[in-house]
Amino acid sequence: MPVQRFSRLCAGAASALTVALLAVGPVLAAPEGEHHSGGLPQLNPASYSSQVFWLIVTFGLLLWLMSKVALPRVAEVLEARQEKISNDLEKASALKAEAESVMQAYEKALAEARGNAQQVLATAVAAADAETARRNGELSADLAQRARDAEERIQASKQVALGNVRAVAGEAAQAAVSRLVGVDLPAEAVSGAVETVLKERA
Repeated sequence: MPVQRFSRLCAGAASALTVALLAVGPVLAAPEGEHHSGGLPQLNPASYSSQVFWLIVTFGLLLWLMSKVALPRVAEVLEARQEKISNDLEKASALKAEAESVMQAYEKALAEARGNAQQVLATAVAAADAETARRNGELSADLAQRARDAEERIQASKQVALGNVRAVAGEAAQAAVSRLVGVDLPAEAVSGAVETVLKERA
């Protein structure tokens, strides 16, 4: 983990610093008998050994506090964050799977609804065709019956008209003979003659 890598890096840096200061300290130390009265105290070679000692102690204490207090907390935060990310990814995967199952169920229901709709439509079309055929049959029968009735009425009217024509023709012939010849013929003779003429022209 990054925290452990950082701890190893700090420990290595502390060891390298300690070795370097211990190696350089005697070289920088002043010869015996020389005393420096001025300048900055941290640059006085006579106090290098104590400065190196306290630097090592302070650095070691700081490194110990970092490794025991701060770094474990950072590690906990990183682990909690990683766990939260893992949980979120698992939830996202579960939600994705659920969404896919819902989508599949929806597509299946839609396909079934379309099939049912086509079946209902086909049934309705068949019923409408059957009803139309039945009504057409009834209408054809009704029209045929009306045509027969009309023909019968026409035939009856024709017979009545022919009867009226015979009567009128007989009366007209009788009146014409009476005026032309001056003889009154019997109605039966006139009717027979008119009937003969009508049969010849029929």
